[in-house]
Amino acid sequence: MIAAMPLPTPWLAVAALLSGSLAVLSAPWALDQAWLNYVFKPLTTLLIIAYAWPRGRDLPAVRRWVLAGLWLSLAGDVALMWPQQGFLPGLVSFLLAHLAYLRAFTCAGSRLAARWAPFVAYGLLAALILSRLWPGVPSGLRLPVLAYVLCLASMAAQAAVVALQARGTPRQAAGGVLALGGALFLCSDALLATNRFAAPLTMSGLWILSTYWLAQWCIASWLPRSAGRPTAPGSSLPR
Repeated sequence: MIAAMPLPTPWLAVAALLSGSLAVLSAPWALDQAWLNYVFKPLTTLLIIAYAWPRGRDLPAVRRWVLAGLWLSLAGDVALMWPQQGFLPGLVSFLLAHLAYLRAFTCAGSRLAARWAPFVAYGLLAALILSRLWPGVPSGLRLPVLAYVLCLASMAAQAAVVALQARGTPRQAAGGVLALGGALFLCSDALLATNRFAAPLTMSGLWILSTYWLAQWCIASWLPRSAGRPTAPGSSLPR
């Protein structure tokens, strides 16, 4: 259905913005209508999937892994609508999503950790964030949270590697958008973890969800528009 009737990108962007806004405004500090969250939170991610769906067809492996990451993120979105019972399933879903994205970024022609600086920078940043939140993480969640942070930081760092390697090529702008997406994803999850394990944030849903959906849109945007011709595996991404 998504592949058969793709909407033009501007309309998808407007629809995603409106849907995401309604999900955010479902919170008690705004409209206080929980049902809006149950409807529009998954719908917003579905709209991002619809945006990504027709892209990247010249690079089927890259497209497959990005879409896998988006669908796993959707599963995580649904799980986290129940913050207590769904937290661990949601954590696992997003961990797998980051692994899918990491695979997409490496099978696009950039070897894992081909540039060491982003991995050092994101490793230090993740360690700093984790050290501040660690006292509030329940003992039963510490190992899953540690594994999740490792996957998240690696995904963001590899996105930056892709951007660095795209400098001076036609894909430079797309690489920059991807690096921004990785950084925003880490920012969103840091806000979510702070809100859960440290101290409640004012209007937390606004900051967490806006950075999250912007991150996903950036990752989807990195997939090139299909040129209508096959591309050999491992070759450079088209415009």
